[in-house]
Amino acid sequence: MAFLIHSVDDGRIPSWEYLPVSAITPKVGMALVQTSGNLAIATGTNKPTYISMCERQTACTAGDLIPVIRVQPDIIFEALNSAAMTSVNRGDKVTLHASNGLAITATTTSGVAEVVEKLDATSSGYTLVRFP
Repeated sequence: MAFLIHSVDDGRIPSWEYLPVSAITPKVGMALVQTSGNLAIATGTNKPTYISMCERQTACTAGDLIPVIRVQPDIIFEALNSAAMTSVNRGDKVTLHASNGLAITATTTSGVAEVVEKLDATSSGYTLVRFP
């Protein structure tokens, strides 16, 4: 699981862009940031600017174009919990998984993903988040 669109405030469908990626293995819903002209995995306190819309089995060559959507504050994403969210409250901002860009943590220090609603607070459960 990853960051998948749950809803958009005005109901529009986010458009896809094709941008160059670094030598990563993209997954659908992977959080990405722009670094040195290429997209890289967003982790920890890096607020993602794009979400991958493709999946590859092997790593891309740096500069390959992949389809992405731009992260907007009105898009709510369903995100996988990498830890139990029992101590996290609605409105708290949590960090991204330390290595994969596919999940959120329960760490609120310097968080980037705002909790909208906890669907299942267990580890491997799901939480709705946005990136304001």
